[in-house]
Amino acid sequence: MNEIGKNVMLWVLSIVLTLMLVVYQRTTGPTYPVRGSVEIEGQTIKYRLIRSFMGDQNARIEVEVPEDSFTGKMEYRRFKSHDHWTGTDMEFQDGALIGFLPNLPPAGKMMYNVVLYRNGQAYALNAEPVILRYTGSVPQAVLVPHIFFMFISLLFGIRIGLEVLLRRRDSFFLTGVVVFTLFLGGLVLGPVVQKYAFDAYWTGWPFGHDLTDNKTIATFILWLVAWFVLRKNRQNRVWPIVAVIGMLAVYLIPHSVLGSELDFTKEPHAIEQPLSE
Repeated sequence: MNEIGKNVMLWVLSIVLTLMLVVYQRTTGPTYPVRGSVEIEGQTIKYRLIRSFMGDQNARIEVEVPEDSFTGKMEYRRFKSHDHWTGTDMEFQDGALIGFLPNLPPAGKMMYNVVLYRNGQAYALNAEPVILRYTGSVPQAVLVPHIFFMFISLLFGIRIGLEVLLRRRDSFFLTGVVVFTLFLGGLVLGPVVQKYAFDAYWTGWPFGHDLTDNKTIATFILWLVAWFVLRKNRQNRVWPIVAVIGMLAVYLIPHSVLGSELDFTKEPHAIEQPLSE
């Protein structure tokens, strides 16, 4: 295989590995919907219970059912609060049972359960309460570039790993691309996204324990060190590999773990806030 063919092969492999890692991180995170199905009198009811909600409206919970003979109820209370459970009926609309959870401030979380009923029998959809996290609205003009640059940094990072391991070629330019895109996507646009979503630019070290922020800065530091090392020694393969391993380790941690959250047991959130719709 000639050099062009090898280069194309490595880029294709990099894209595949990047997509696999992105899907893994997204689907294993605490904001990915709870999915499943339940058998009710010979009929399979599939459900998707959301764990993330963006905006200032009440969160819509929807379960598709075949007919209006099905009924449903939800119970909910704020996560990290002294609230009692509140129950509410779901309404049948256009082939689905619909319920709404009261809106909370950004980073607030709501615990909720959903139970379906038919012919006097109850069918709980979730064994453990689903925890829904609320975020503020993030403009697409900010969110899309943030995601794009983070994706590109991961793609080029994986490409560098393959380049160093398989062809042992100079990776200085590609490392520069990773540093630039990671800085722009993670350290410039990332805090802006977080400000819109949770009203705080940075909640990682040293101000908090937000794992996403901490992962971002740790990964950036590794790649920055690798870039400076390669600037002096283009043949160095140790630091690019260290940076790639660090990045992969970070992406194997599910997204949004230890993310921002409000504690309603503490001031000022401990003040009584009716959960009205």
